[in-house]
Amino acid sequence: MRPFSWENATILVTGGTGSFGRRFVDTVLREQRPRKIIVFSRDELKQHEMRQHFPDGPGSPMRYFIGDVRDADRLRRAFTGVDLVVHAAALKQVPACEYNPFEAVQTNIQGAKNIVDAAIDVGVPRIVALSTDKAVAPVNLYGATKLVAEKIVVQGNSYSSPGGPRFSCVRYGNVVGSRGSVIPLFEAQKPSGVISMTDARMTRFWITLEQGVRLVMTAAERMHGGEVFIPKLPSMRITDLAEVLAPGCEVRMIGIRPGEKIHETLISEDETRQTLDVGDMYVIQPMFPWWESERWSGGTPLPEGFRYSSDVNDRWLAGPELLRMIEDSAGAYARH
Repeated sequence: MRPFSWENATILVTGGTGSFGRRFVDTVLREQRPRKIIVFSRDELKQHEMRQHFPDGPGSPMRYFIGDVRDADRLRRAFTGVDLVVHAAALKQVPACEYNPFEAVQTNIQGAKNIVDAAIDVGVPRIVALSTDKAVAPVNLYGATKLVAEKIVVQGNSYSSPGGPRFSCVRYGNVVGSRGSVIPLFEAQKPSGVISMTDARMTRFWITLEQGVRLVMTAAERMHGGEVFIPKLPSMRITDLAEVLAPGCEVRMIGIRPGEKIHETLISEDETRQTLDVGDMYVIQPMFPWWESERWSGGTPLPEGFRYSSDVNDRWLAGPELLRMIEDSAGAYARH
């Protein structure tokens, strides 16, 4: 692929009014000189609120498109002239997806298909889609739809002509302090002196919003097309989080919720065979004939039986480091 330059690039972000989208837009505007940044989302109120921070008046690179990834025609219109699509739109709340399965399929799966089709039809050179550790051996509908979305995006390369659009994914863990996470729950419960916990054995990968944005930017710059990029992340024990956020509080066990895992996995043992350690991250390469000319030349293959799971990590967050990560992320959310 030709090298990617942010200078004078036109970038479109689906789900651009979400936490990731706002932080991504802020970072690109501060550090780069894009020609245009298009926020594509279906909520006009959130677009209005975002416009107060990132105006789209004369001289501004900002543009706001009302649209839904379920609408293929609208995507094709929005993608015209775009150099990079960052696909962040999704239904991602596990209970909501369980209760509304057809809606999750329409947005997360059909939406991914529409992204691929529109990019090929219009000729967008690069597409980076956001995925999740819940897509690995999924036990809930959200994870299952994101697994299918990953496959659709990676396999989208087989539909593209030589020199045409290229599609890649990034896959990462829980974002610290994001909507629906356990941090706001613990903070709300703390004044009562009692906090609820599903299972004391639970571990999770943790990533900050800033790290997520940097991973996507790195993927956009380094992608060949077809990869899944995995960051190297620390793990966190739920009991350590409770100790940091609500010291001295009674812990009441309520049992694991439907669709939850005790531990999360970012790279399964089966994926290890086509995964490279490239220093700052892992790259899962696809095993298909169309990929051979794009194969990465650097990196170190992972050892047989390697599994990148939150319970067998070599780096753990606890104590002051865990608290500092929470506080830094809270400040970032307050600013955006």
